[in-house]
Amino acid sequence: MPTAIPSTIKASHPQGVGSVTGVPELPEGFRDTFASSFVDVDGLNLHVVIGGSGKPLLLLGGWPQTWYAWRFVMPELVKHFKVIAVDPRGVGLSDKPSDGYDQATLATDMIGLMSALGYERFSMVGYDIGMWVAYAMAADHPGHLERMAVAEAIIPGVSLSPPLLGDRWLSDFLWHFNFNRALGVNERMVEGREEIYFGHQFASKAATPTSVPPYAVKVYVDALKASPDALRASFDYYRAIDQDIEQNKVRKATKLDLPILAIGGGVACGEGVENEMRSVANDVKGVVIPGCGHFAPEEAPEAFTAALLDFFAPYEGIPETK
Repeated sequence: MPTAIPSTIKASHPQGVGSVTGVPELPEGFRDTFASSFVDVDGLNLHVVIGGSGKPLLLLGGWPQTWYAWRFVMPELVKHFKVIAVDPRGVGLSDKPSDGYDQATLATDMIGLMSALGYERFSMVGYDIGMWVAYAMAADHPGHLERMAVAEAIIPGVSLSPPLLGDRWLSDFLWHFNFNRALGVNERMVEGREEIYFGHQFASKAATPTSVPPYAVKVYVDALKASPDALRASFDYYRAIDQDIEQNKVRKATKLDLPILAIGGGVACGEGVENEMRSVANDVKGVVIPGCGHFAPEEAPEAFTAALLDFFAPYEGIPETK
């Protein structure tokens, strides 16, 4: 049966589009194990998908996806952990306030969420923008994270920003950063053309144009089309980068000490994820998944999950694979 939210939490259970009951092509038995819930975090309503028992493992994804990005790795992880996949503020079924998209605020949201669920200490996986937030959580809230795995991102302000005009592949891979940071004009250009813009992001950043299947792209695009606030909030993550850079200037002055796994796709960020984390942390293990693009949990779920289980083995006490 789906795992219940703790009785101390006033939570409702959403149904339909965007929830566990309203998305297609879930792995067999998924709905028997996982359930959607809303959790109030200091007045912010966050959508979470929870299942399993044991030590808590938070899954925090990135742009332009929802919790659904984790659907292939969750069934294996739930055999070992209490799995909590979240739509952060502005994403999916969660609230979409007009501000609070900087790393510090997002990190506080996640600490508050886990505290509301009864967990003051936990481990997590942060992917894409989730990697930015994981770094802020570890730096701003020391002691809450036991271990963290991060994947497929560079962190604003940690390393030098890539040149606007430079390597063609890098430019094509990162051009959305500047587009998304524009004020107002980008919503007007994308609204009504969401399939074109976001479809291009998935097709161009994956190892092949269909590595993220069309039905999944539709789930993400439909979530972004659900309201004007959804599109605005997706861009607000990038509009907050100036704040992130200033915050990270302070964070990187002190290196992190917790164990970190850094995962890169072989045809995307590659070793860059490990290099990024080694610049801000003392205990880093790197893994590169060959032939994998940016969307690792969907493109290479078996390899991605195997790397996570090896890394989290000391946390959960599960056997390490060789």
